[in-house]
Amino acid sequence: MSTAVAASTPNKAVLKAEFTLFRREAGSLIGILLFPVALLVILGSIPSFREADAGLGGIRLVDAYVPVTVLLAMIAGGVQSMPPIITGYRERGVLRRMSTTPVRPSALLSAQMGIHGGAILLSVAVCLAVGRLAFDVALPRQLAGYLLALALSVVVALSLGALIASRARTTKISNAIGTVVFFPAMFCAGMWLPVQAMPDALAHIVELTPFGASAQAMSQAMAGDWPSWSHLLVLAVWAVGLSGAAARWFRWE
Repeated sequence: MSTAVAASTPNKAVLKAEFTLFRREAGSLIGILLFPVALLVILGSIPSFREADAGLGGIRLVDAYVPVTVLLAMIAGGVQSMPPIITGYRERGVLRRMSTTPVRPSALLSAQMGIHGGAILLSVAVCLAVGRLAFDVALPRQLAGYLLALALSVVVALSLGALIASRARTTKISNAIGTVVFFPAMFCAGMWLPVQAMPDALAHIVELTPFGASAQAMSQAMAGDWPSWSHLLVLAVWAVGLSGAAARWFRWE
């Protein structure tokens, strides 16, 4: 037991140090916490977005965009914020030097994933609260299904970020890959057109992507239905595949 306690002490120190650095990164905080909420407030302030839309099954556009803003927090945290940090540590030799200390490099990676995962969940809570209080958007009626879809989606986003960090040799390349992935991910999440309003052929394709499947699963749970098992299966396959690829190809040096 003493060995386990001794091992956990430096890991906690790494987590504390990384959290302190994360709080000082205004760009990460804006992207994960403020941008999705600001977008929701802007869209919800448009009168037509607060009217029922027959093309969306009778719900309002603002109702459809709450899951989208939730996914934006995941995409911003997993794809744009986390990879450059990890790549920067590798580029500067931080991970290599850590391997010679009692603190393993995996402790830093775990801390980054935990911090970004926590920030994403905080943003999700804020988006749901703002949607409910400001625009009368119903909270998830199928809570268990929503939490399951949310957990799988967060794992997918962080695993995708870890995969980007594993393949990018420099921070510049990591930023470039993140930007390239960011916009298609936003499209699949329904940023420009909710998945429910897409033509059937396009919607079926988008639903095979992790964020398209997540948007549909969370929308179904918001409406009170259990998320389609096909959407949950897509998320689970992406989560396993991305996690496995990131673990296999990740380089500490």
